[in-house]
Amino acid sequence: MRDVTDAKERIRPFVERARRFSGWRLDPFAPRPIEPAEPWSYTGRAAELLRGAKDVLDLGTGGGEVFETLCLSFTGRAVATEPWSVNAPVAAARLRPHGTEVVQCSSLRLPFRDSRFELVLCRHEELDPAETARVLAPGGRLLTQQIGVDRWQELRPFFPRMNDPKDLFQRYRRGLQEAGLTIVQALSHEWKAVYRGLGEIVFLLCIAPWEIPDFDPLSGDLAALSRAEESLTTNGGIVLTESLFLLEGWKSASSPPARSRR
Repeated sequence: MRDVTDAKERIRPFVERARRFSGWRLDPFAPRPIEPAEPWSYTGRAAELLRGAKDVLDLGTGGGEVFETLCLSFTGRAVATEPWSVNAPVAAARLRPHGTEVVQCSSLRLPFRDSRFELVLCRHEELDPAETARVLAPGGRLLTQQIGVDRWQELRPFFPRMNDPKDLFQRYRRGLQEAGLTIVQALSHEWKAVYRGLGEIVFLLCIAPWEIPDFDPLSGDLAALSRAEESLTTNGGIVLTESLFLLEGWKSASSPPARSRR
């Protein structure tokens, strides 16, 4: 087995960087696909939908990085939510100069009136189908991209307490239909990708504490990380499964008013 002490020193800078992390710009840690990645463009479709909308809500905007780019030429009213207290002010500093309001709140209970937005965007943020449908105006659209059920399945044997994968694709699809939306697109895709090293994976696990509860990369989980590295490393790096899905829903212009939860 690889030297555990060596692994500890190699991943330490990534752990420290994760502790200082804010925003949601993950480009430096993105893996290299070795199979065809998702056959759609979330940002491309979002930009198309924005062109026909008067107002838009972005759920879980992170640091506002993606939403800022999408809204550079948008002239309607733009609102973003962000639940994490660290990221909400980061998003506000980035988006408010463009006229975008940032609200710190959970995406599962939205402080907006019924039928408020013509477009709701949601990139990798949890949502409640009924609540999302409630704030969507008749004739409006929802576009969401989410992590799929089998992402990083190769790590599961090394971390038995890793949270069980949830089949959000079917759950959200059914929930949105039950809330009165017509599903326009329902796509899912898995592919293999290679990470440069263990540090990148540790960083991503550190900033997503829901993946492995009480993740302790420099002590309690160090041996498991070393075993995973030894087992999964190829000549190009560490190969893992990536998984995404995309859902687009339409709320009929003749839909009855959604029932308010307030």
